[in-house]
Amino acid sequence: MRQFLTHLFVLLAGTVALVGCGVPGIPKPPSLDLPQTVTDLRAVRKGDRVYLDWTVPSETTDRLAVRHLGLTNICRAPAPISECANPVGEVPAPQLAGASPQRNKSAKPTTMGRASYIDHLPRTLLVENVDAEMFYAISVLNGRGRSAGISNTVRVPAVPALPPPSDFQARVTAEGVLLSWIGTSHAAETTGLRYVYRVYRRPEGGNTDTVVGEVPLNETPAAQLLDHSFEWEKTYFYRANAVTLIHAEGKPETQFEGDDTRAVEVFAHDVFPPAVPSGLQAVFSGAGQQPFIDLIWAPDADADLAGYNVFRHEAGAEPVKVNTELVKTPAFRDMNVESGKTYVYSVSAADVRGNESARSSEASEAVP
Repeated sequence: MRQFLTHLFVLLAGTVALVGCGVPGIPKPPSLDLPQTVTDLRAVRKGDRVYLDWTVPSETTDRLAVRHLGLTNICRAPAPISECANPVGEVPAPQLAGASPQRNKSAKPTTMGRASYIDHLPRTLLVENVDAEMFYAISVLNGRGRSAGISNTVRVPAVPALPPPSDFQARVTAEGVLLSWIGTSHAAETTGLRYVYRVYRRPEGGNTDTVVGEVPLNETPAAQLLDHSFEWEKTYFYRANAVTLIHAEGKPETQFEGDDTRAVEVFAHDVFPPAVPSGLQAVFSGAGQQPFIDLIWAPDADADLAGYNVFRHEAGAEPVKVNTELVKTPAFRDMNVESGKTYVYSVSAADVRGNESARSSEASEAVP
């Protein structure tokens, strides 16, 4: 019995040794080298152009690194897409990072980032119908022209875009930057379709646009918009476009922008003084005390007001400023008066950039 157990132990040990020496297992089938399907295709419409972008697959369907990417076919249809039989465009294969011209199999491709495509919609495909849409998908091929299938499907409105307004201008005024343009002679709005003009502003050297405002289209071609939200002494670029807003029954409102006007450059230089002060009154006081004349006037409402200057003169003389620093409130007390004289006063307003208004109407007061 002991001899039998000894032989069994030797047999089991030999089996374990064979397994440990790397006896090959079940062979795997060769990879089809099919790029994974794209799942993050995005589409944005601007005028008659549709901007598509997506992440380029970096792995195959069997989770191996992609080594041989081919073309990417662009698919477009007026209905949901199930296959890309007749592509409307194609994108060349990106250069695989780390791949050598000799296609070194030991090279390790890395993620290739995002790719993009611009599709120009033929005007013949656009109709004034709130339900009209255009569907897009893409199909990424391998080096042998085979694909694992189409991407996710995205859609954009398929109604015509309005042209940008003409004669777009920007002019600096005391109230702000006045923007003006001539609108399109578009017919009455179709049910479910609404249009507005949208104006953007971008600071010089910046890369962010700010919406200044929107103006609905109406029967009057000329339109204006006043921008109050800028900063003085800076340069800005303004542009405008027509926005189509679509409200289909039972769906959330969607919109897309038309083409932009040319950008108009404006230097917001403030050469505009505050409003002229008004309501100036002069009142003498002095019984039993040092005589003085109090001045009061209506406050100036300008946002960039820095203060006021007070001027005084006697009959036949030129006005002379009597304050050494700007007066911060709409009131002033003149302690430098003499009995038997009559003084005539006026007030001006100054802003933070040194622009000064004309002098107010005069007010006079006699010192007994």
